[in-house]
Amino acid sequence: MHSHSRSLSLRPPREMAAPVHLTPADIEIATRAADNFTRLYYNAYDSPTRLSELPKLYRPTSALTWNGTPFQGVDGIVSLVQNMPPTKHEVQSFDCHPIPGTQPPSLLIVVSGSVTHGKGPAGNPATTTRSNKEGHPRVFSQTFMLVPDAAAPPATAGELAKYYISADALRFVG
Repeated sequence: MHSHSRSLSLRPPREMAAPVHLTPADIEIATRAADNFTRLYYNAYDSPTRLSELPKLYRPTSALTWNGTPFQGVDGIVSLVQNMPPTKHEVQSFDCHPIPGTQPPSLLIVVSGSVTHGKGPAGNPATTTRSNKEGHPRVFSQTFMLVPDAAAPPATAGELAKYYISADALRFVG
């Protein structure tokens, strides 16, 4: 029987990065950025110029999931909305979580609200049944991961950083 002996080298553990603590100012700035983003995003989405406005918020690497259907980047958002009827979003609430580790931090934003596609119930033909969801408000939850845009000019003191959408997932919940 051969006995193999291995020498065990004990190295000190790699130093872990010091935890980054978020300050109340970080939270306040992130909330302002999320509020501005949310207004900008849904105004762009609901505008007649959405095909030119929405793609500016995405990059080719952006991942989108719309009710379980994946789309990729700028081309993905265009293919998603180009044949969609006009929309009217009503945001009921949003929550913003700054993600420590970058400065400015990436932002995880969760939005809840309702969206009406088309002209609303009055725009449907008279033969449309009440159970038809087209034209009726639908409750949605949408989650965004916003990442600081390294290509944007640096923000000056008091100015909000520029972000782009790295990931976007929408799900109808009602």
